[in-house]
Amino acid sequence: MNNQILQQQLDSIVATSTPFKAVYGPVQSWRFGRSLGIDPIGSVSTCSFNCVYCQLGKIEYQSLHRRIFVPTQQIHQELQSFTPSDIDCVTLSGSGEPTLALNLAEILITAKAFTNKTIAVLTNGSLLLDASVREALAIADLVAVKFDAVSIRQFHLVNRSLSDLDLMNLWAGILEFRRMYTGRLAIQTMLLTEWHDREQEIYISLMQTLCPDEIQLNTPTRPKPLTHLLEARGNHLPENSDLGRSLKYVSVDLLQSFANRIQSTLEIPVRYPQVTE
Repeated sequence: MNNQILQQQLDSIVATSTPFKAVYGPVQSWRFGRSLGIDPIGSVSTCSFNCVYCQLGKIEYQSLHRRIFVPTQQIHQELQSFTPSDIDCVTLSGSGEPTLALNLAEILITAKAFTNKTIAVLTNGSLLLDASVREALAIADLVAVKFDAVSIRQFHLVNRSLSDLDLMNLWAGILEFRRMYTGRLAIQTMLLTEWHDREQEIYISLMQTLCPDEIQLNTPTRPKPLTHLLEARGNHLPENSDLGRSLKYVSVDLLQSFANRIQSTLEIPVRYPQVTE
């Protein structure tokens, strides 16, 4: 879709929607503690991926085009109503891929000025070959990059990215960011099924090359909304919601087994949720 047409459609939807709150939470996270969320994307979910397990539901627009979705001033104003002492960190994620926000650097600087807590960004890494994205992202204290696949087939089945993206370029961008980033780099990997021995071997070899500061293994225990649901930016669907469907996920024992195998080879901390429901 033409970028100008896409932007016009996005602007039209936003103009007729209810007022959007960019700052939300705090949300309790097994990875980050009590986290205040900042959504730089807006009420229309926009991402370069359309992951099969996405907690937002089906992504409304897939794009690699960077633009300003939420003005930095709005985020600055909304932050004023929160108490920094009540949170463990500030996390940029929300309604899609945060690096699509052209004002990412401004937002990160604003968040840092608001609190002395850890500033984290959750990203799928799809724009990391762009030097300007890497420079903006480097402002964050912690960057958690999604990496769910070690084969092209697995990548297409799980992450369902735009056709302009491929797994090799994605990996190249992550490596490029690793070389210049001085903050804490985490790799997030979602397991929908047990990986066979060869997949685990490839993954461990890749992590050995990358040397992230931490690996986070997860599995999709949250129901996936059938349509886009803004409230799903938090940990769960709204109470009594019948709008979601459960996904296949692996057990804690399988997460622990894979974590143990990684740690037996690499000196990298591996974290995973201790309970799946």
